[in-house]
Amino acid sequence: MIDQGKRSVLGVLVDVVDYDAAAAAVLDAARSRRPFALTALAVHGVMTGVQDRAHGARLNAFDLVTPDGQPVRWALNALHGAGLTDRVYGPDLTLRVLTGCADEGMPVYLYGSTVDTLDRLTAALAALLPGLKIAGTEPSKFRPLRPGEDREIASRIAASGARVVLVGLGCPRQEVFVYAMRPLVGAPLLAVGAAFDYHAGQLRRPPSWMQRHGLEWLWRLGLEPARLWKRYLLLNPAYLTLFAAQKTRLWRAAPPPPATGPPASVPA
Repeated sequence: MIDQGKRSVLGVLVDVVDYDAAAAAVLDAARSRRPFALTALAVHGVMTGVQDRAHGARLNAFDLVTPDGQPVRWALNALHGAGLTDRVYGPDLTLRVLTGCADEGMPVYLYGSTVDTLDRLTAALAALLPGLKIAGTEPSKFRPLRPGEDREIASRIAASGARVVLVGLGCPRQEVFVYAMRPLVGAPLLAVGAAFDYHAGQLRRPPSWMQRHGLEWLWRLGLEPARLWKRYLLLNPAYLTLFAAQKTRLWRAAPPPPATGPPASVPA
């Protein structure tokens, strides 16, 4: 089990952690009903924090930020000698956490995406993990929360008895939501993004060799070129340039202090 704490990747604090340690941290918080915020960041997620310093401060306030993408893992190894042999991929971490929840009888709540995706996801999880209890599901509103709605959502989660909340709103909306809801929910909140679509069977996984070599972005680009071309063709070169600047110490990449106040708007 590897858990060496947080290190700066372009000013975003990412944890040097493996699957076992990440899943254990989530399940421990679930057992004790503690607020806990987790996200799994690939290059796009890191760059959202670089380009928006206020968002970077929110990311730096998360309890756990895992290296979801191979380039983020490589950066931890190259910049900080982390020695990580694998990334901590959101969809795979999700299954490990859900397996633990099923084994211990801890119900989960699914927040985000569409009713159709949630129905497919619930059915797929029931087939994969028959012992898993789904305490509740709630689709995305596809708009910012109105005043007081955050507490209404928190009340529904609490009333459901859920011990873990999975949030699938897409990056960076899900990270803002999790950051805002953390003080209101006595359970771990996991921003897992594409895990909803993958496990619902609506998004095909790339071959394992592409995942190992950090080419998942190319697979996703091929599936959704119109939506994702800007994300990958602009952000990937920017990430590599800033990584080189941090590695050669031309750029200090000082992390912004963790945020403490509520965001101006909460996407839901």
